[in-house]
Amino acid sequence: WSLLVYLGEVNSKHTRTSRMPAGCLTLFIINKAGGLIYTRHFSQEHAPLPVNECLRLASTFHSMHAIAGNLTPVGPPTGIETLEADTFRLECYQTPTGIKFLMLAEPRVTALDTVLKQIYSLYSDYVLKNAFYELDMPIQCDLFNQKLDVLVNGK
Repeated sequence: WSLLVYLGEVNSKHTRTSRMPAGCLTLFIINKAGGLIYTRHFSQEHAPLPVNECLRLASTFHSMHAIAGNLTPVGPPTGIETLEADTFRLECYQTPTGIKFLMLAEPRVTALDTVLKQIYSLYSDYVLKNAFYELDMPIQCDLFNQKLDVLVNGK
């Protein structure tokens, strides 16, 4: 079971691309304890969220995700995968190790699950294989940022 929380009108267009679709606003990576370990703002039109808002969003979503996972009636707990509203869309991909990749996007953006899995692949290749990275600590990896730029820009 997966839980879809719907808070408004749904846009039914589905597009799949190999690069990040336009309208993706902010990426959050949350460790298994609920701490924000990475945030990256992509939009030029919208101002980035203040740091305290990012921290609050990460910890609140982590708690809601855990509660929703406990409410799963059958099968393994999955938690919240998509949160849709009239003004935003928040998509979550949780890895087998409990790391959560969240993408805040405009409501018209779909197929974020594919993008989040691509970002997880970059995380696995360039963060986890970095000898200087300590698990569950903030991500400060230039190569990860460069590869994320390639995904964003499609170059």
